[in-house]
Amino acid sequence: MTVAVVTGAASGIGRSVASQFAQAGASVAMLDRNHEQGRAVCLDLQARGHSCEFYPADVSNEAQVASVIKSLAARFGGISCLVNNAGIVLVKDVEACSVADWDRVFDVNVKSIFLMVKYCLPFLRRSNSASIVNVSSVSGLVAQKGTPAYVASKGAVLMLSKALALDLAGDGIRVNCVCPGITDTPMLRAHANSTEDPERTLRERTSRVPMARMLSPDEIADAVLYLASERASGITGTELLVDGGYLATAEWSAG
Repeated sequence: MTVAVVTGAASGIGRSVASQFAQAGASVAMLDRNHEQGRAVCLDLQARGHSCEFYPADVSNEAQVASVIKSLAARFGGISCLVNNAGIVLVKDVEACSVADWDRVFDVNVKSIFLMVKYCLPFLRRSNSASIVNVSSVSGLVAQKGTPAYVASKGAVLMLSKALALDLAGDGIRVNCVCPGITDTPMLRAHANSTEDPERTLRERTSRVPMARMLSPDEIADAVLYLASERASGITGTELLVDGGYLATAEWSAG
């Protein structure tokens, strides 16, 4: 049976990923800093008959990652899939961004992937068909104003995924990256709420999407589940854009 480890699993894309893996028959280990919400999601999945456990953890903290991975691997008997979804956004330009701000974004968005892969690798290598899926962003491919730390970190996630794919191919471990576009998550709402008119901000951003809507977390989870599955057995070292056509053209007008 597939054992999937999902970070940032208490809400948004991570919650949908955990739910879809569970519905597909996987045992799911959910990691998140939000104890209350994470446990609630896990209890809901368990109530529906799914194999799931919640592990409170800050995935940017090496000691916590090492401890949690040891515990969950013992609980489930191994690890066959790792989904690195945990992430944060920071809406500050370079002058307003402190060193602590910058480091925190990179700790959560990039260092967490390094740590999770490092400590999951011994177990992934024992799996017959192991895969890693990292969640980046369209902002890993193109920039947006006012979020230099976030953009830089998501670009790093994309290239780290490619580097890991090369290093781990010999172990039979596939590594890919999903790049979501404008997705209706708590993080997107928080970003919009930092502006003077959040609803106008969301309307303006959505107007630049050819499909003329935000994506749902479930649509991103579909892509993650595909890349982690045997249906993608020949795919490694690549990124899958799920953006409603956002990056398909340099110019777009809803009118």
